[in-house]
Amino acid sequence: MDVGTVFPSTSIPPHVHTSIHEASRPVVLVVEDNAEVRALVRGYLEAQYDVLEAADGEAGLAMAREAQPDLVISDVMMPKMDGYALCRALKADAKLHTTPVVLLTAKAAQEDTVHGLEAGADVYMPKPFSAGELRAHVANLIASRRQMRAQFSREVVVHPTGVVIPSEEEALLERILAVVVAHLGDSTFHVNRLADEVGLSRRQLTRRVKALTGEAPSDLIRRMRLERAADLLAARAGTIAEVAYAVGFKTPAHFSTAFREAYGLSPSEHIEKGT
Repeated sequence: MDVGTVFPSTSIPPHVHTSIHEASRPVVLVVEDNAEVRALVRGYLEAQYDVLEAADGEAGLAMAREAQPDLVISDVMMPKMDGYALCRALKADAKLHTTPVVLLTAKAAQEDTVHGLEAGADVYMPKPFSAGELRAHVANLIASRRQMRAQFSREVVVHPTGVVIPSEEEALLERILAVVVAHLGDSTFHVNRLADEVGLSRRQLTRRVKALTGEAPSDLIRRMRLERAADLLAARAGTIAEVAYAVGFKTPAHFSTAFREAYGLSPSEHIEKGT
């Protein structure tokens, strides 16, 4: 790749940064086969985040599984495993499925954006982009992830040792959420398939999900689709139709109706509200 045609020149020397991160700062993993681009993105972010780097998708996936970063930024075109495949692998991993993914690409055609959204990317950014734009997306996505984790994080304290362990119900909920997230773009995904993938009957699934969330499984799936859509629309990550298909709706009209019912705004009004 000719970096000069995509990014402004930089004097930052290329190298791979893999030092152990400080626990107090969010961790961002940058996966990019071009060392100069990695250095540029790291330079944009390292004042606020601990930045890890990987030179291809396979190495990036292995590092993500080891480091559990707060966010992953990945190029699309890479050897061994491209950004789309990396994104799908992250979203299918039970421990990484909530990790936001920003895909960077020189391809700005609509079909490329749709491909990125279908892979599960939270933001699809065409090159070139500004430091401010990237930092804003990173900050918003990390904040949203932490809010979601706080919402679903429930622990049981075992006395008298004081050892904190995840509850069985939390583990089940995390598994359910991981399966739903992995299939957000699949319009054929339904409650029966969710039950099969988590090893419960439909009746058991309905009872457990209702107890954990107050929602029926179908409502949970629908809400998660719409929440992802709201994030994508606010980030202007695609047209309304592209976002509708990316989160598993069969038609933009059905999506628009469901979105208005959930948020009291049409998708276009939601976009304008976020500007």
